[in-house]
Amino acid sequence: MLETLRRLPRIRLGHLPTPVEPLPRLGAQLGVQIWVKRDDLTGLGMGGNKVRKLEWLVAEALAHGAKTLLTLGAVQSNHCRQTAAAAARIGLDCVLVLGGDSPAHATGNVLLDKLLGAELIWAGTRNREEVLAETFDQLWSAGRRPHQIPYGGSSPVGAAAFANALAEFLDQGIEVDRIVHATSSGGTQAGLLAGAVVLGFRGEILGISVDRPASELAATVHRLSGEILALGGGTAHVSPDSVHVLDEYCRPGYAVVSDLERGAIREFARSEGLLLDPVYTGRAAGGLLDLVRSGRIERGERILFWHTGGGPALFAHGDEL
Repeated sequence: MLETLRRLPRIRLGHLPTPVEPLPRLGAQLGVQIWVKRDDLTGLGMGGNKVRKLEWLVAEALAHGAKTLLTLGAVQSNHCRQTAAAAARIGLDCVLVLGGDSPAHATGNVLLDKLLGAELIWAGTRNREEVLAETFDQLWSAGRRPHQIPYGGSSPVGAAAFANALAEFLDQGIEVDRIVHATSSGGTQAGLLAGAVVLGFRGEILGISVDRPASELAATVHRLSGEILALGGGTAHVSPDSVHVLDEYCRPGYAVVSDLERGAIREFARSEGLLLDPVYTGRAAGGLLDLVRSGRIERGERILFWHTGGGPALFAHGDEL
């Protein structure tokens, strides 16, 4: 299955493979062995896990004769920032539909979107998907050949990049009992689960939701993992029972910085010099710390924390940190 997926068109954009680093001081404090997969170091546009997906998605766009990449996200979307960087690298236009209104000052990812040359469309109080559809029609009518990339890059083609990413990690020779990561659009988790089925990885893949109910997100992940496996031409499937999503840490709301995120960001920074973001990795790391300290993850376990990036958002939430 992976060999079939690897034959799909791909444009190299990221610095891969990303390193895996031990976190010995944090691990000693928690009583576990913990490593971090540094997808914040993928390079393009200040890095992040979406670069993996975009290597396949941009190739797909070029195969369809695209001149413009079009996608959507929240105000401080890492996916949108990395899509803008990919477009700039390849020489395509980029149009981003962002939720809400333009901030008074361009900070964090919004600043980077503009520096990268993206055109920003603000949805205001309207549904972003409706604005996206209208924008696509306008771009098409203007002859700009838009190619629409879904929220988070989480199509079967984009998410399949994380089946390949799991193979990359396993080749790095570190055995772990579970992989913990932030999840929202579901593509990262779906790809990891699809890869686990094919590669025989038996550890838990635990997604900590940053915004969606567990039942809804688990259904998305399960469907998408099946679509990835079908794309690869295999007959394997992901059991619904293996899709593990926790939503108890997202109750404050998307991008609402609470003591959970503040505590995790400071602890990772001060114990390991590792910077997390306040929306995704900060929330997932806060959940991980709570799971260990509450005993739901047992002492002595071997854990991989998959750092999905997002550092530029720190500078948009400085007053809250």
